[in-house]
Amino acid sequence: MRIRGRRRRAVVFLVLGVCLVALAAAFNVGWIVLNWREGALLVLGVLLFPLIVAGLVLNTIFLVREIRRNEQHNAFINAVTHELKTPVASIRLYLETLQSRPVEDERRQEFYRIMLADTDRLLASVEQILRTGRAGHALRAIDQQRIDLPALVRECVQSVAARYELGARAWTVAVAPQAERAAVEGDADELRAAVANLLDNAAKYSTGIGREPRIQVGLEAEDEKYWTLRVSDNGVGIPAPELKAIFRRFYRVPNQVVHVNGTGLGLFIVRSVVRRHGGRIRASSAGPGQGSTFVMELPRVAA
Repeated sequence: MRIRGRRRRAVVFLVLGVCLVALAAAFNVGWIVLNWREGALLVLGVLLFPLIVAGLVLNTIFLVREIRRNEQHNAFINAVTHELKTPVASIRLYLETLQSRPVEDERRQEFYRIMLADTDRLLASVEQILRTGRAGHALRAIDQQRIDLPALVRECVQSVAARYELGARAWTVAVAPQAERAAVEGDADELRAAVANLLDNAAKYSTGIGREPRIQVGLEAEDEKYWTLRVSDNGVGIPAPELKAIFRRFYRVPNQVVHVNGTGLGLFIVRSVVRRHGGRIRASSAGPGQGSTFVMELPRVAA
């Protein structure tokens, strides 16, 4: 309901801006018609009219953008609250159960496993938020080190597959012969987070849609200057107008087929890390329900 109210306000401001522009145009044209003999004033009016119109248009655009930004911030706060509160509530429930009555050893081990998974989810959410803050500091120095890219990609695949409990059938990992010794230079933690977020995005939007997830990960040598990491899935897909917007901070594609929890920070972190390392990132999709493909390109390091 809040989002609808803000959208109504955005429409009101937009209509108000258009009406003000039309009113200014009417007054200016009327003034010119009535005072066409006043040459100096006529010239002054002609010069000031575009400035007035431009000011009104810019003011309207600013107001609409501010309303949208507030919507995204509120959505982010709600998402973060949910992401932090849910695992904490789950851990508390299992601890209260263990404290209140005796539990069989097998059952107790299951509780421990669930609580550890919830703890990992909580830590991942906190790290995501902290990493977003660091991503905003473009001048921060990178801890340069040589990184084995195929090993890093396989490590991230195993981690994400375990998190979403996706078996080997869901994943296809292919490393081109030329890329078996692919190496990049940069911050290992940042690049690991970028690759993991890319894979996490594919897994998250490929589950719960009524068909078995299929995620293809390929490391190729398509360019002489870059190693190419391609991640494709058969998930919900992305509408064409949203392909560029998905990399913005807090942005989430509206009207998804399935509800997916998240903060809207994952792809923003991916783009920030890739750019800081001199690389490129792009997305493509045939449309809703047709899956999506993300292509990450990182500069090569001489052997």
